[in-house]
Amino acid sequence: MAPSAPAAPLDPRPALLADVCVVGAGGAGLYAALTAAREGARVVLVSATPLAETSSYWAQGGLAAALGADDTPDLHRRDTETAGRGAVRRTAANVLVREAPRAVHDLQELGVVFDHDEQGNLALGLEGGHGKRRVAHAGGSATGRRVVRQLSAVVVEEPGVTVLENARAAALWTTPEEGRCVGVVCEDGRTIRARATILATGGAAALWRRTTNPPGSLGIGLMLAHAAGAALADLEFVQFHPTAIIGVPGREGFLVTEAIRGEGATLLDARGERFVEELAPRDEVARAIFSKVREQGTDHVDLDMRHIDPALFPNVVSALRDHGLDPVTQLLPVAPACHYVMGGIVADLDGGTTVPGLYAIGESACTGLHGANRLASNSLSECFVMGRRAGLAGLEEPGLLPGLGGPPASSTILRPSRETRQAMWDLAGVERDREGLTRLREDPHPLARMVATCALAREESRGAHLRTDFPALDPALDGMHAVVRGGEPPVLERWR
Repeated sequence: MAPSAPAAPLDPRPALLADVCVVGAGGAGLYAALTAAREGARVVLVSATPLAETSSYWAQGGLAAALGADDTPDLHRRDTETAGRGAVRRTAANVLVREAPRAVHDLQELGVVFDHDEQGNLALGLEGGHGKRRVAHAGGSATGRRVVRQLSAVVVEEPGVTVLENARAAALWTTPEEGRCVGVVCEDGRTIRARATILATGGAAALWRRTTNPPGSLGIGLMLAHAAGAALADLEFVQFHPTAIIGVPGREGFLVTEAIRGEGATLLDARGERFVEELAPRDEVARAIFSKVREQGTDHVDLDMRHIDPALFPNVVSALRDHGLDPVTQLLPVAPACHYVMGGIVADLDGGTTVPGLYAIGESACTGLHGANRLASNSLSECFVMGRRAGLAGLEEPGLLPGLGGPPASSTILRPSRETRQAMWDLAGVERDREGLTRLREDPHPLARMVATCALAREESRGAHLRTDFPALDPALDGMHAVVRGGEPPVLERWR
């Protein structure tokens, strides 16, 4: 395992002072920064990449919200709980479904243009696990791109926000007595002092060899929070997207949004036959494809979208054509790829973690919302619902404390080796067992080890967590979450 960069000495310049420091400039981070700034706060936004090049930028899904005349928040919650397989925290689900419609309207007021039908009404898509059309898109499958671009443009015009691009957080600044988080140390030694620090650093799906995520999705925020004393949870619940392109150079792992299946695209086996209900929850579809591939001795199944209007998904069609695949005339070779880690930094309904002054939102957080299997397009909605909540809650933290002493030294950022990523795919992939997870527990990468220990602790199969040695769901584990604190083994706790 190689570090991304050697540790840097602390920057001699004085620390930047802020009310709120937001680490990560995807949808959740941008929205949290805007929320706090519009309340009059001084905000520093730390972005590892130039704005509009984050993981949210690549999100093809939309925002799930009960906006249709035939829909209600309660119906949205029921679908969320069904997909989550008995592990969804109802209070978190209620927050999402009740506040998601407002998030869509707020984004419209910020200039995001969502797709409309011929009558001028908001066009709502149908995706796997949803009983109603409730997914709002912007530019079809270009939703992430459109939303992040617009929010980035608003942020750079917001006088209360200072943006540090190409800056990477390398340590959280905590007080020795209380363990309160009072800021961030960047990889280059630059420091930020803040009343509240919000981690919006994305997920960890790029720890797996085959992934739909950009290479930076390595769980950096989870490791920073864990090092500062924050609890993590549910790391065994890892969603594998069913339809990622396979065997196409330059497009390996490219996600073909399930909104295409919502419009009628079908999955075909090697005999050209349908074998699964295409709009079942993702864990079911991914397992069905995984089993069919093994049964027929192939490495993929085919997605047939030849009868789908290409104008509905222009960026998907264009990206595939650029790499020699024409979805209007050809079948698409697809197979599961690691897509979304339901677990993360334990967070309450305002994003507050077990470390005072530290918040986590978006895919880096675990509120229990997604349970054992995330309902499609709930994640972007979560970014904006929780981004707003954390942005406001952070302003309730006490003012900057005098006499804190010096910040910690910048540390190296551990990145997984090729061997670790292969081991994650082989031993903690769509299927797992005790033997493989025990081997993975010895991996050099700390987050890989924590995934293994959480998966070993859950001796059942539930949602995206399939143990071949414990193939049945154990009702005694309904509502239970594997929580990791410090170097201790995971503890299964019931969240209400």
